[in-house]
Formats: sequence, C-alpha cells, structure tokens
Amino acid sequence: MNFKEDYLFWKLADFFISEQGYRMIQLFENQKELWLEKLENKKAPIVRLLRIDLDWSNSMQRDIEFTASNGEKIRKQIGHGELLVVNIYISQFPPVDDYEYRLESPFVFPQGKKTIVSSVLLTSDQYETGFKVLSERLEKEVSIQIHSEYSEQEAALQKKTTLESAIQKAKKENEIFTNGKPLFTYFFMIIQVVVFLILELQGGSTNTSTLIKFGAKFNPYIYEGEWWRFITPIFLHIGFLHLAMNTLALYFLGPAVERIFGNTRFLFIYLFAGISGVIASFIFSPNISAGASGAIFGCFGALLYFALIYPKLFFRTMGPSVITVLVFNLIFGFTVSIVDNAGHLGGLAGGFLAAGIMHFPKKKKPLLQSLFLFVSAAVIYGSLVYGFQNSESGGNESSTMMLAQEYIKQENYEQAYDILTKYVENSSKTSSAEVYFALSFIEIKMGLLDDAKSHLLQVIKLDSDLPEAYYNLSLIYLEENDLLNARENAEKAAELKPDQQEYADLVQELTRLLPPSAEGE
Repeated sequence: MNFKEDYLFWKLADFFISEQGYRMIQLFENQKELWLEKLENKKAPIVRLLRIDLDWSNSMQRDIEFTASNGEKIRKQIGHGELLVVNIYISQFPPVDDYEYRLESPFVFPQGKKTIVSSVLLTSDQYETGFKVLSERLEKEVSIQIHSEYSEQEAALQKKTTLESAIQKAKKENEIFTNGKPLFTYFFMIIQVVVFLILELQGGSTNTSTLIKFGAKFNPYIYEGEWWRFITPIFLHIGFLHLAMNTLALYFLGPAVERIFGNTRFLFIYLFAGISGVIASFIFSPNISAGASGAIFGCFGALLYFALIYPKLFFRTMGPSVITVLVFNLIFGFTVSIVDNAGHLGGLAGGFLAAGIMHFPKKKKPLLQSLFLFVSAAVIYGSLVYGFQNSESGGNESSTMMLAQEYIKQENYEQAYDILTKYVENSSKTSSAEVYFALSFIEIKMGLLDDAKSHLLQVIKLDSDLPEAYYNLSLIYLEENDLLNARENAEKAAELKPDQQEYADLVQELTRLLPPSAEGE
C-alpha cells in the first residue's frame, strides 16, 4: 500500500515549520488536518493542510466554506482586520467532476468579507503543477522531491520528525517566558500597600507635608543634597486611586517582565526605570510627585526591548495588546494635566536602557550590553548635571516658593525668610508678585514691618489686583497709626473682594477711628 500522500502531508508541514518559521496552532484528532500560523507573513499568515481523498467537487466546496468559517474565528481571536488563509489539499486523485473553477478565485467569507481562502490542490499525478501554483500563492519557491512510493513506516517517521520539530520550536520559544517567577513583582505590590497605610496613619497620603516627610520628589530638597529622593518616591502614592491604578498595572505587567528577564534583572530594571522617571520629573516638573508610574512604564520599556530582539515572538504573543495599552497611557498622560508625563517617559526610556544593559538570562551580548551601559551612564549623568545647573541659574521660582511655603507651614519663618531673600538677591530676573507677597507675610510674622511694607508696595506694583496685598498693607499702616492710608488700602481690598467680610469690617473700623476732621482730607 502506498502512503505517498501521507508522507507529503507531513513533509510539507515540516517545510513550513522548519524552513519557513510557521508554528502549529491546531492539529485535528484524526491528524489529517493541520493549521499553521506566521502572522508576520502578510501573504500567507495562516496555512491549512488537509490530507483527504476528494471524490466530488461539491464536498471540496463545503470544505472550503468550513475553512473560511474557522479562519474567521481565528481572525477575530488575533484581532486582524483581514486574514488570508492558504488552504492546501493533498489528495491521491482530483474530484471526478469539474472542480477547477472552485480553485481559480479565492473564497471570501460571506459575513464581513474579512477572511479570504485561497485553495490549492496537490494530487499524485500533478505535483509539479500544484507546487507551481502554491509557489505563486505564497510568493516563495516550494519544491519537494517526492518518490513514487512510500511505506507506512516512512510516512510515520516523517510525521514523528515534523511533530518533534514543532515541539522543539515551541519549547524554545517558551523558554524565554520561564526565566523567573514573579517574586519581586508581588514584593513591590506589598511594599506599596504597606507604605500607603503608613502615610495614611501619619497624616494622609494626600498631605503635602506627609509626602515630603516620607520622601516624595521635592526639587528644593534635592537641590539641597537629599539625593535619596530619587529613589523613595517609587514606593509612595498620592491617594487610594493612585495606589490602586499603579498596583493593578504592576500586577499585569510585572509578572511578564519578571518571567522574561528573571528576578535579578527585573529588580534592576524596575528600580533603574523608577529612578530614571524621578530624574526626568526632577528636570521637567517643579511639582511634588510620587508613585511607581515611572517604574511601571519601565516595564513597558523592557517589553519594547524584548520586541527589538525578538520581534516575531513579541508581535505573535503579547505585542498588539502591549502596544495598545502603552499608546493609550501615553495619550492619557499628554491630555491630563495632573499626570507627571515627564516621569512616565523617563521611566519608559529607563526600562528600555536597563533591559539592554542586562539583556536576557543565558544570552549574553557583551558588545550590545556595553553600548547600552555607556548610553545609560551618559544620559543619567547629563540629566543630573542639567538638572542641578538649572537650579543654580535662578530659574526655579516654583521650587523656591514650594520650599518656602513648606517652612511657613512648619512656622519656621527664619528659614523661609532666608530662602526667599537669597532667591530675590540672586535671581537674574525680577521676582514675581507671589514671591514678594510670601516674603512680606514672613516679615510681618517676624516683626519686620518696614520691609514688609516695602515688599507689599512692590507686590501692588507688579499685580494691582491682589486684595490680600492691600489688606496686609492696611494692617501695617494701622500699626503705624497712619489711619488714612490704612483705610484707603482696606477700601481697595474690599472693592476687589466685596464678599470678604473681614475686609468690610476693617473699613468700618478704620472709618470709626478716623476723626471727623480727617474725613475731608
């Protein structure tokens, strides 16, 4: 008995798997129908092989329709807009009736018209013709030497060889996803929750003073030498929603990265990306910030490095979903003002660079890793130099005000006064009304009323619509017993903010204190 068609079925399958890089996605129980996938091959992303002896063309047509229906299910699963299926029949003889017209044009799935089946028939007396048609469909030369007869043992041996090749290929691909268990992922999740609870017990995770106390990114303190604030913000979160979103993101992203890169490499990637995110925020954002977002974006960066080294495997597995989620998060970051997008982008770049430095377990690339190490060191060094030089250039009014306000909250007026006076003296440009107003407030608290009056007059010169400046100036004039100027400034404050009762009360009190002779002056 001749098993030539059975041999050809498995030989052709081996050609697609071993030589063309296809992977097995479905083998039917009868082991005479095999579906293969190579999504990056746009001409033939799906190949279906069927070993069948065809009698009539109408049975072929029914099978083509079944192939299209099954292909449509695959198309929906992988999320493709359109799917091409190359459908290969291996039969001893062609159908006895007219069948050629069924193979001339591709069959389009009736519903949606997004799955297209292009069928090819290989029969024992027309192999060369069939291979020629198949080569045209695939746009790749297909030529397999076939003898006139094959034994059952030869067909079985070819089957065994093909299946072993498919198993080894799948095993090799899966090895990269088994380099570590997600230990540090869950460790960081626990740390985030524990630190959040501590913040809540110590004054609240949304309380600025508490955040600064526990290590949030606060540029003025970093300028003063508290370098550890590049690390501690990774573990702090501002509010429950912030914690929940980052913990959930880490739960989904962390295990994938830790399994691909291993535990030690994941630890380095996560921390390096987190620090990179804080540095980027330090450079581009004067606001207080905290959170694991930079480190989590670093996980995205590590997966992009995975995509760079293993593009086919990446896009065949997690690629489409990773890219979609990353793009959504970047768009969200650019459109929502409260999001520290500098930290996100810094973390993304940091994760990519860190992955390049570490590469994959048991797959060293010294030259590539050295290049990534050099680039990373240069970027981090350059960023820090730029950040601290920017501090010394006098362009950090926002950070200076934040620090002064923090000292004011602590009633440490001398320290706040020292910071603001130094800033005003050393700034290369005129300070804003907000700076002078804060300075005047501190001077009032310290009893330096002449200096406070001078600075309040400067405030009014810079911003004539600030009612608080007029009110405080009125109080100083009242202290000097200059009732006319006191009332004039109080009236201006009440005019700018008529719903402020204490302004109206001060005007009434000053009017009462003024002697009748002064009313006309």
